Amino acid sequence: MKQAITRGAVLVLTLSSVAAAQDRVATYREGQHQAIAQWVDAHLPDLLMTCKHLHAHPELSQHEVETAALVAEELQKAGYEVTTGVGGNGVVGLLKNGEGPTVMVRGDMDALPIAEETGLDYASKVTATTSDGQAVGVMHACGHDIHSTVLIGTAEALATIRDQWRGSLLMVAQPAEEVGVGAKAMIADGLFERFARPDYCISLHVSHRWPAGHIAYTPGWAAANVDSVDITIHGRGGHGAKPNTTVDPIVAAAYVVTQLQTLVSRRIDPIEPAVVTVGSIHGGSKHNIIPDEVHMQLTVRSYTDEVRNQLLDGIERITRDVCRSFQCPKPPDIVVEDNFTPACYNDPALTRQAAEVFRHVLGDDNVTEQPSGMGGEDFGQYARYLKVPALQFSLGTVKRDVYEASLKPGAAPLPSLHSSKYRADMEPSLQTGIEAMATLAVSLLDSPE
Repeated sequence: MKQAITRGAVLVLTLSSVAAAQDRVATYREGQHQAIAQWVDAHLPDLLMTCKHLHAHPELSQHEVETAALVAEELQKAGYEVTTGVGGNGVVGLLKNGEGPTVMVRGDMDALPIAEETGLDYASKVTATTSDGQAVGVMHACGHDIHSTVLIGTAEALATIRDQWRGSLLMVAQPAEEVGVGAKAMIADGLFERFARPDYCISLHVSHRWPAGHIAYTPGWAAANVDSVDITIHGRGGHGAKPNTTVDPIVAAAYVVTQLQTLVSRRIDPIEPAVVTVGSIHGGSKHNIIPDEVHMQLTVRSYTDEVRNQLLDGIERITRDVCRSFQCPKPPDIVVEDNFTPACYNDPALTRQAAEVFRHVLGDDNVTEQPSGMGGEDFGQYARYLKVPALQFSLGTVKRDVYEASLKPGAAPLPSLHSSKYRADMEPSLQTGIEAMATLAVSLLDSPE
């Protein structure tokens, strides 16, 4: 029943959005894109400086104080009504420009605990201290410096040409995307009740798979439900030479790991994407000691609510049954963390319209449909809450000659996102991202009579 409801809701949303999207196509005018492109050309040097500053001064999730202040200042200068401290360090800029649709544009701000190894002259030298007292490097290894700058540039460009559109813009600078809680926190803090309720939600994400100047899109499911599961298996420790006097949690954990593999291969419909990965397993301290406990950490990925529930229920059932069969002294502790992020669904009608806009802006050769993936993105929270069309598209960031070289036989793979060596070709990436985002946004707004 849950699956039928979920799919039904998506179907209604898709059908109801087709006519609206077709109407919006008629509002798109060549003059709007030309005005945006001219503005970006004139302001790209300043935007590049902003992005390099953000790259050199990254801030971890839930610590985006200076980044938020910079974004807020730029939005205020562009004429937006700005509110800070939404859902933590979130920033909201609202620009009302007459009757018409409301379009939300989201950019996230947080960085990762990674020591940068790009060799860039504006590379991050920032360090932070973890909760256990360890010093870690901090880096924008997932492109949120570009996301924030595209948000600023899009907001400023559209404010400049406000005589060419009608409606409202809701610019959202989101904290804590990397830990999966930022969107949820902003919604809980009244994002859509306090400011405006969007008719469309749009965002982008940098990609290491495409060259700068290129955009890729995915209709339908684009990113997965993401759950984190912690398991503690309890045994009875003792001497490694006398295992018969113990209950070995390491052996029990090994059985759990192997049995979990049957969830996807034997319990889930083969046409439904699903992933269960044991990313961490820890137990014991010495060769000849059987420990009392083993700790495991899992990441669980899916698209639909039904498959998600199947996986989580299956993990619990398998773990409890294995522990029971090994006569563990007490049941396992199984905790599904509350930083769940829902799957990101790109409304097909909105995605088709966006693809047409992107082809007009960039040319057919620079726009590609790409398959869905099992990565996570909490942008999906917004459309799930609002039940409105949403789209997140991919922005290529790889220097073109580096990208071309990577296609040759035997070439090393490009550094991925979350790599200490990921480096974006910043200038063309910003130009493409702002032109594409601003032109898409204006295509969803009304034109003046």
